[in-house]
Amino acid sequence: MKYVLHLNAIIEILFIQIMDLKFCFNKIAAMKKITLDAMDLQLLALLQRDASLSNQALAAQVHTSPATCLRRVRALHDSGLIERQIAVLNPHLLAQHQGAGLSAIIEITLDRQDAEALQRFESRAIAEAAVQQCYRVSPGPDFILVVHCADMPNYQELTQRLFTSDSNVRNVKAFFSISRSKFGAEVPLQA
Repeated sequence: MKYVLHLNAIIEILFIQIMDLKFCFNKIAAMKKITLDAMDLQLLALLQRDASLSNQALAAQVHTSPATCLRRVRALHDSGLIERQIAVLNPHLLAQHQGAGLSAIIEITLDRQDAEALQRFESRAIAEAAVQQCYRVSPGPDFILVVHCADMPNYQELTQRLFTSDSNVRNVKAFFSISRSKFGAEVPLQA
């Protein structure tokens, strides 16, 4: 009887693992390589500029039916080409309500650059809400971070958590923004 219970437990664990594998294979199949045509590129360009456009407005601009437009945009989402849609806030108007804040571009050099050390720092950096962008770069520093904090004391707390407490951080070089003349997230598309 004891062996039957163990066997049932093993079968149940195997079943769960098989279901997990099936889920992963389905996700991979859904992310199959998509072939982009001129209409897809037009849709991507329009959505990069203004993701709030209605389906009807998008369809009109690419000269197709709303149903075709909706199907194509869903396919672009399902393929992973469109990661997410966000609202870009106006920092100057927001400053009237919450203060200007503090933006910094920070170079980070680690003492050890093995894969585990790089991954460990990167995981900690992207978990911080103040870190808006995180790039692993080469040559030069190991990481470039774009950070936005409420004020200098908030920035100081971030540096204590992220840099000072990490014995693997060798060098930190921060550049504080005094004005922003351009901000964008558009990826150049080739027709």
